[in-house]
Amino acid sequence: MKQITQTGTTVENAISEALKKLQATREEVNIRIIQQEKKGFFGFGAKPAEVEVEVKEMEAAPVEAAAPETQTPVAEPEEILEELAEEAPTPTNERAIQETKDYLLAIAKGMTIEDLTITHSQKGKQVRFYLESEKVAMLIGKRGNTLNSLQQLAQLVANKYSNQFMMVELDAENYRERRQETLEQLADRMADKAIRTGGRVQFEPMPSYERKVIHQALSRRTDIDTYSEGKDPNRYLVIEPLR
Repeated sequence: MKQITQTGTTVENAISEALKKLQATREEVNIRIIQQEKKGFFGFGAKPAEVEVEVKEMEAAPVEAAAPETQTPVAEPEEILEELAEEAPTPTNERAIQETKDYLLAIAKGMTIEDLTITHSQKGKQVRFYLESEKVAMLIGKRGNTLNSLQQLAQLVANKYSNQFMMVELDAENYRERRQETLEQLADRMADKAIRTGGRVQFEPMPSYERKVIHQALSRRTDIDTYSEGKDPNRYLVIEPLR
């Protein structure tokens, strides 16, 4: 009995390649889908389709009197694939977390980071992923820009596979805590500058949660006002003295 396992960009492509190698038609084989193709996110985490194709054992048919020729309807390829395709896994928080980890590992590998380990903690809808590596500085980037970008992508991946909305946060070497302390100190210095000069002071563009840290840090002051201007990703915070 001839049997072959074949991969391809899609299930249909894998089946076609297997049939060519076996020199058989669809009616002469049994097809089992091992894995559906997976497109991944922005090229990361993609997986090929994989099928197992086995030639059927043909039994000699008894000779019978010729019967009127009838045409047997042949199913379209799409119909066959629908019958063979496994149902997509039900979205769950557990799957969302695992898919997010796999995606981050794939990105890290593309950055030549082979030793990345990822742990996580969850509280309600908020999930925090902790990244550890000898090359963790590459994952953080200048002023956390790389880490922030990875966090945005991780948020998309997690919510693609979860059964409820999830808030994702990425952290590496307690960067988030250290960054918050830096922002709070910067907020006080910039507020003092606004009072000293009597004019508005503008921060560089930053993510919404970093602007929120500054808003909260200065909320106790009654001599200045804070507000944001512009559109993401170039939205920035402004401090203006109250007259």
